[in-house]
Amino acid sequence: MMTQRSAPPAFVSGRPAVSGRITSADVARLAGVSQSAVSRVFTDGASASAKTSAKVREAAALLGYRPNRLARSLLTGKSYMVGLVVAYLDNYFYPDVLEKLSKALQQQGYHVLIFMAAQTADNIDHVVEEILEYQVDAIVTASVALSSELADRCQLAGIPIVQFNRVQEHSRFSSVTTDNLRGGGEIAGHLIDQGYRSFGYIAGWEGASTQRDREAGFCSALAENGFDLCFRAVGNFRTEQAYEAAKMLVSSPERPDAVFVANDAMALVVMDVLRHEAGLNVPTDMAIVGYDDTPPASWLSYDLTSFSQPADEMVENTVDLLMHHLSAEETEPRQLIVSGQLKIRSSSKKMNRMCDARV
Repeated sequence: MMTQRSAPPAFVSGRPAVSGRITSADVARLAGVSQSAVSRVFTDGASASAKTSAKVREAAALLGYRPNRLARSLLTGKSYMVGLVVAYLDNYFYPDVLEKLSKALQQQGYHVLIFMAAQTADNIDHVVEEILEYQVDAIVTASVALSSELADRCQLAGIPIVQFNRVQEHSRFSSVTTDNLRGGGEIAGHLIDQGYRSFGYIAGWEGASTQRDREAGFCSALAENGFDLCFRAVGNFRTEQAYEAAKMLVSSPERPDAVFVANDAMALVVMDVLRHEAGLNVPTDMAIVGYDDTPPASWLSYDLTSFSQPADEMVENTVDLLMHHLSAEETEPRQLIVSGQLKIRSSSKKMNRMCDARV
């Protein structure tokens, strides 16, 4: 009895004529391999010979076939997706981080789902609940905190979490931050060295570890040199609230001659209010220092002194932690602290010192 072989597919305009949706069976038929071989070629970590892989990929390209990631995740138990939760994007630092993080994870075979969340525990927990419905393999939280209940759920589900630019006390999560305590201390030391003697601080969101540590480092260094804050306001890392804080600063009866603002996004708003609404000169009337060293800080129109956060190094450490946790090579949480650097510009330099530097 003779067996019949499948007829080779007909071609239309240089492409195989296949009706309906292209499937792995169509690719297997054109490549002359089994359907399981097609699956192995498109499954990370599965074995397939170079010859088979080349035939399958050529056939897939001819047919315009794209593997079904959702179907593959059911077979492998992995979605190759990472959920990223971020609280706000009006700070230049975070769009840059998102781009770098997405590219770095794609190089590891993962794709990023981005979710926005307000800085309240209930809202963040709701967003993470939604992320879990997508069967993500891991979660990165950028400047947000999670409740202990949700932490328990993620831990039981075997979903690793890495906190970016934030750390929680007694945390079961890995985290990557800069040395915010040291950064705040260096800013205070720089301003004192420049000859400033009265100081103010505009805080970020007070539930953030970054805000807490930057202020603690700044005030500790001031105290060690016999100084204290004469002005404090809260901007919550929001430009509109930073504007209100700047108005309070201008009208303060005890106006400082140097102010540390908890991030660059707020610092730029403060500079605009001082110069364009109050008619003050920066730094002659008041010095301003920010944090993050975002691109606008170096623009000539601002020339803002700022403590840099090395985004490349922070992203690299975040991805490394995720890969270790996902491979089960390392399950214990680690808190990594990356060194930043104070970038001194004209917004904090005493005019006489600036003149001396030019001589």
